[in-house]
Amino acid sequence: MPSFTYECINKDGTASTGSLNAPDKAEAMRLIRDRGLTPINVEENGSARSVNVFARRKDRPTIKRAELANFVRELATALEAGLPLMQAMRTVREQARGPAMPVILDFLIERIEAGTPLFSAAKEYGEPFDDLVIGMFRAADASGRMDEVLHQLAGLLDRSIELRREVVGAVVYPLIVAGLLAVSTAVLVTVILPMLMKPIENQPNFSMPWPTAFLLGLAEFTGTWWWAMVLVVLGTLIGYKKWVSSGSNRRRVDRLLLKLPLIGRLLRDIAVARFTRTLGTLASAGIPILSALAIVRDTLGNTVLMDAIDAVQEKVTTGQSLAAPLERSGHFPPLLIQIVNMGERSGRLETMLIHAANAFDRQVDQTLKVFMKALPPLLLVIMACLVGFVLTAILMPMLEMQSAIGG
Repeated sequence: MPSFTYECINKDGTASTGSLNAPDKAEAMRLIRDRGLTPINVEENGSARSVNVFARRKDRPTIKRAELANFVRELATALEAGLPLMQAMRTVREQARGPAMPVILDFLIERIEAGTPLFSAAKEYGEPFDDLVIGMFRAADASGRMDEVLHQLAGLLDRSIELRREVVGAVVYPLIVAGLLAVSTAVLVTVILPMLMKPIENQPNFSMPWPTAFLLGLAEFTGTWWWAMVLVVLGTLIGYKKWVSSGSNRRRVDRLLLKLPLIGRLLRDIAVARFTRTLGTLASAGIPILSALAIVRDTLGNTVLMDAIDAVQEKVTTGQSLAAPLERSGHFPPLLIQIVNMGERSGRLETMLIHAANAFDRQVDQTLKVFMKALPPLLLVIMACLVGFVLTAILMPMLEMQSAIGG
């Protein structure tokens, strides 16, 4: 008879593991429930390796974040209407469109019918189900409030999508301006300037001013060695990607980004807003604070901040409060520290975190507005300096020639 290893929630709310023998996984889950336990993960011994390899397959279709949010919301709505999970999944499957969503739902339905919890099926499938989604699925299954927790997850996904759109919208215009600046400067230096200087550069007793000589040399070098410059740029990008893949080098880059004016503050505000809302949502869903911190850590996107959360986890494991190690890290604002401290003292940490997340979201919006207002003038100053240098290189030889003729 096959043996199974399981993770479960005891009657007192603590987590534990164990093993038992059963004909199949569905019977194993029934036996666990008969013991008064809530199963959250059941694996047949000897199958874990094949499951993990299967989860890492890259040929499975995936969906965008917005489609995932819609799926979670539709599933939550069906559960809220009183449908069992299996029937709710089938109802969502009937409405699924596109090439990927039906495949994903068929996979989940097949696994759930075999007795696998939703979060385990999602983890086995892989992308688009990341640690945050899997953790919330786990919390939904363990808390008995699946519809409520899934609505919270849908809201969290919606906010992450909205925040990403705001960031992309903030950088599109500056990138367009920077691209036009680069193209116009390249045309001036490589085409217009050599044409204007050709009649006068071979004049006797004429010394070319250094700005003009520099740009003419740059234009000649670019025209001759453009292919080498392309190779150097590609090699630099590939080398940088390989260099930054190292953990220590990635930390250097992330630490530098946090120190940059405007950009560093924007990245920090976005990370703090995401940290606060995600931690509050996970805590309100019944996930223990240590498990919630482990999930939140992987959503920050900055290794320096992730290391700070690792240190916080270590301190909380030893029995310290959450607020003290957050403050010692030096990467989180005093308002968040105060809110966490008050939440821990009052026993309303998850509620206060959700309220604080709204305030930090408004702060992110304000930082984005400042970023949008400050960046275009900065680009205009850079453009003015470059164009001014090119115009100076064009006008100086002409003025010197005029002076020589007049003299």
